[in-house]
Amino acid sequence: MARKNNTKKSKSPTSSTHNSYIGILDITRSGMGYVIVEKLHRDILVKPTEINRAFHGDKVRVNIIREKNNRVEGKIVEILERKQSEFIGQIEINKEYAFFIPDAAKKTPDFFVPISALNGAKDGDRVVIRMTGWTKEDKNPKGQVVTILDDKNSNDLAMKEILVDSGFTLEFPKEALEQASKIPDVISSSDMESRKDCRDILTVTIDPVDAKDFDDAISIRKLSDDLYEIGVHIADVSHYLVENSPLDLEAYERATSVYLPDRVLPMLPERISNELCSLRPHEDKLTFSCIFQINSKAEVKQYWLGKTAIHSNHRFTYEDVQEIIEKKEGLYADEVLILNEMAQTLRKHRFQKGAINFSSQEVRFKLDEDGKPIGIVIKESKEAHQLVEEFMLLANRTVAENVSKIKVNKKELPFPYRIHDQPDEEKLIPFMSFAFKYGHKFNTTSPEEIAASFNGMLKEAKGKPEQHVLEQLGIRTMAKAVYSINNIGHYGLAFEHYCHFTSPIRRYPDVLVHRILQDCILKKQKIDNALDEKCRHCSAQERGAMDAERAANKYKQVEFMKQFVGEEFNAVISGVSGFGFWAETIDHKCEGLVSIQSLFDYDEFRLVETEYALVGRRSGRTFRMGDKVRIKLVAANLPKRQLDYEWILNIDETEMDQTISNKSSKKAPKSKIKEKSTSDKTKSKTKKGKISS
Repeated sequence: MARKNNTKKSKSPTSSTHNSYIGILDITRSGMGYVIVEKLHRDILVKPTEINRAFHGDKVRVNIIREKNNRVEGKIVEILERKQSEFIGQIEINKEYAFFIPDAAKKTPDFFVPISALNGAKDGDRVVIRMTGWTKEDKNPKGQVVTILDDKNSNDLAMKEILVDSGFTLEFPKEALEQASKIPDVISSSDMESRKDCRDILTVTIDPVDAKDFDDAISIRKLSDDLYEIGVHIADVSHYLVENSPLDLEAYERATSVYLPDRVLPMLPERISNELCSLRPHEDKLTFSCIFQINSKAEVKQYWLGKTAIHSNHRFTYEDVQEIIEKKEGLYADEVLILNEMAQTLRKHRFQKGAINFSSQEVRFKLDEDGKPIGIVIKESKEAHQLVEEFMLLANRTVAENVSKIKVNKKELPFPYRIHDQPDEEKLIPFMSFAFKYGHKFNTTSPEEIAASFNGMLKEAKGKPEQHVLEQLGIRTMAKAVYSINNIGHYGLAFEHYCHFTSPIRRYPDVLVHRILQDCILKKQKIDNALDEKCRHCSAQERGAMDAERAANKYKQVEFMKQFVGEEFNAVISGVSGFGFWAETIDHKCEGLVSIQSLFDYDEFRLVETEYALVGRRSGRTFRMGDKVRIKLVAANLPKRQLDYEWILNIDETEMDQTISNKSSKKAPKSKIKEKSTSDKTKSKTKKGKISS
């Protein structure tokens, strides 16, 4: 299949009318604001007196009021979307009123809280409040207490602060919970109308060992000597989620589940995600399915899309399936091996057509009963993960291709595609120069040739010292995948049409896809004029969730490494900047900063961006991305989620596996856990081998 020409760019989520722009407000610690407008070269300065009740992270409309000395100043005239509606801080109570003082690092006003809205909070309590309004007549915003926090559990408090600061609400509204509780858990005869009954077909789920929300299942049955019916069955969330209901509106606002090391903040209440929609074994469940007829060469001969009912025969973990693949025996071994062979063929074809084969290594914390990290597990994707991944990719692509052919009034039907643009040229050029130093040449005559060059480089570098750094830097050249009604294809997957259909329990775009697809099946297509804005909102929430996950992982890294202050580790340089370099420990994958000030005793260093290196002005000594170094942990700041390292020496490959005892009076810690297997799965769907592209 020829790749779509990616010269067509997705439309910017910003717009301007003369001197009016839409952007995101960034407030500094001093209270000064800057509105960041996409594709505007300079941020718009907004003085505190012109912020007009906007908070850090809000989407706003700003009018330009003056331009002077290369500085553009503006005034916020409209708040289009609040980044967050909940805040963490301390309550101060007087006899007739109370005030809430936020903890936010960015300047945020105090909230007025009526006594009737304290919900049991006492003076001095740390609480979560929800903003209820801020009129022009009010000096301060108003709020109500929604949660009283326990200061004794520092981990719980830290995770909640991360979620709130990322714009996610901790509790579901009462109306949404009441609606969820009233949904019947019995499948009625009317529910079965117009559904294909697949309950007598062998069907299984494959998930992490501790997963509770099973949102997909795979069925298989043999049709003839060389033809199989493979069903990809997805929880029919849209059946239970009434459009524009309180439950639906809350799911849309969240737009995604958020997966932290010790918890999941779900998009839907557990009544929906873990009970009604979870495809649990030995229970009848309502699903939305892609059913394929596929031969042994993994060629799709035909497919069917529609509502179904299934009955899962067995719940597999990834460990179970991997063991069957490796030992060629076990429950439903014949079926599992057939599915795996097809998945590997699909995977091979995908890379042959230009998908980029970046390898992934994931880190998971092993936690004690109090949520404190006691070890770190390093995992790599295996065939069990790839089995699920390939069939989910096939379903997502098939749905997108099907809908792309449908026209309404001779125009393309608006649809939430998952798009991924080709690499950024500004990032690609220095990367190509860097890769050339290792003997890797790039053909830039077309997007397809660039992808082929990436794959060739990754294949040639596999197992070599430069593999890790080339993969890291290569990923950084890539654009971010987003949701959009403007389909430019998915560059990384080499798909002309692609969407997210397979995880509606944890992603709202999948719910949108289900609704539109069902309308198409019933030939009742309608135009959703707000779909473009919904795509932007879901993309923004996805970024917020990723930021929260990174912050939580960093917190756990620092919490784990605190016990090793003063000890030395082997590490790899994972990033460079004008103020130092980052080093990531080999055994734990815990990243920290080696400040440039700490290197002044050795030389004066400057950043050479094209080399991805710090270079000494006198000595010529370099600290380049991918270099192996010996470092000492000198500080672990938990509130700031920051590790500070000190450089000891550079080491080569032959020294990496040796203990450098003469450089430290202490031994490297033995409490790490390193494992390259599919054990100890996380709850996160993105961590279980399911695509998040």
